[in-house]
Amino acid sequence: MATPSHGVPLRALLIALPLLSLLIVFQLLRRPAPLPPPLRTHAANTQPSAAAEAEEAALVNCSPSLSSPSSSTPPPASDDWEEEPTSLRHVVFGIASSRRTLPLRLPLLRLWLRHPARAYLFLDAAPPAPAPNLPPGLALRVSADASRFPYTHPRGLPSAVRVARITGELVSALDQEEGHQQQPPRWLVLADDDTAFVLPNLLRALRGYDHREPWYLGARSESAAQNAWHGFAMAYGGAGVAVSWPLARRLARALDSCVLRYPHLYGSDARIYACLAELGVELTHEPGFHQIDLHGDISGLLRAHPLSPLVSLHHLDHVYPLYPGMDRTRAMKHFFRAANADPARILQQTVCYDRKRSLTVSIAWGYSVQVFKGNVLLPDLLAVQKTFVPWKRGRNVTDLYMFNTKHVPRDECKRGALFFLKTISSRDSKTETTYNRQPPRKCSPDLTPLRNLGLIKVTAEQLQLVPGKALRRHCCDIVPSSSDTTMDVNIRRCKDDELIAMHS
Repeated sequence: MATPSHGVPLRALLIALPLLSLLIVFQLLRRPAPLPPPLRTHAANTQPSAAAEAEEAALVNCSPSLSSPSSSTPPPASDDWEEEPTSLRHVVFGIASSRRTLPLRLPLLRLWLRHPARAYLFLDAAPPAPAPNLPPGLALRVSADASRFPYTHPRGLPSAVRVARITGELVSALDQEEGHQQQPPRWLVLADDDTAFVLPNLLRALRGYDHREPWYLGARSESAAQNAWHGFAMAYGGAGVAVSWPLARRLARALDSCVLRYPHLYGSDARIYACLAELGVELTHEPGFHQIDLHGDISGLLRAHPLSPLVSLHHLDHVYPLYPGMDRTRAMKHFFRAANADPARILQQTVCYDRKRSLTVSIAWGYSVQVFKGNVLLPDLLAVQKTFVPWKRGRNVTDLYMFNTKHVPRDECKRGALFFLKTISSRDSKTETTYNRQPPRKCSPDLTPLRNLGLIKVTAEQLQLVPGKALRRHCCDIVPSSSDTTMDVNIRRCKDDELIAMHS
């Protein structure tokens, strides 16, 4: 078709179009970029709504609200913090106490708690003035009112609800601290104010687990009856409950709803277990935690401690003092002198034999030594002597425990010679402990076994446990002596094929 005579020639139009496009692009490039809109603008003399103010505050602060654990987020951890081994500054303790028991428990807390560990002691009411002299790292907090939560167990105490909620209150408080550039902990350890920890052994136990995973660590009761009544699958709170921090946060968010669902449970530890079970987490048993659901003389239990290092002891006010002739406070100070000198070895049982004199020696390091005439087989010494009585007493109570037991001869003349820790000294990574004879009360001197033996000296290198390495009982040698009043014993590592036996 022909082109109209009055139109623009087609050839001229095709030439002009590229030039026009270049001109438009050039103008666009010369224009300045527009400024971003403000975060929030308000018309003059106009008050924003409450919702708008909250939204603006969140945008300006660039951090979530710290008012509750459910909305808290930790600041990013540094590489150094994540890579270093778990130490006391990675652990925070939540300790259940009360206004009444606080003065009674402070001496024990001063024995084991030390910097840089952090501990929060939760009371049911403000302490009396003046404020007590607290050990370093311990802070007092008054628990929030828990009266709105039901408690229907017929024999327990409603304070179990208050104690169970310590996790939520503590996580919330620490998350607020983290908002001020504090690094988050790795572990939350829950306990009672009458629980004593051997902190190096606690750290060793925690280092065996990845703190970024959901771990629930602790131990059952020693009493089979207590476990049958309250549960075999839960960690008993007095012995101590260790929860990795990510799991502690999840527990804190769910705890109040769990408390509402379980008003019929007895204690706080049962509520924590129920909530963790709902979160899909089961107990990992750590044998170094000890609930001590026992009464009376627990020396039989302590003399046959398992190879796992001692982590905790509970209910110390319900048992006899650990060492005869001392009150509880003096006895615990004496115990911690040994525990601080060689924490990994405290209560570790070592057995050796004197073949020439036909003697068997069983050492619970830092605590006591037993010497028997004749050959006592090792499995018999590893069983716990029932020097104690059950936690619950009555006609229907069964005398069953979660470990092998054996009866103690009623006739003291038929028992071994018993020695308790007297002195301890350390030098050049070695310890020397002495143990003094505890004479039997109901046995005449003529019938007293090994009546001339009065003092035992034990030498050992400080025990160094390597993470990931299997635990093995140590051996010992009785040093030949011309005297029957003293005995020297050296503890050492067993040879590869060495048997702990009188005749091998």
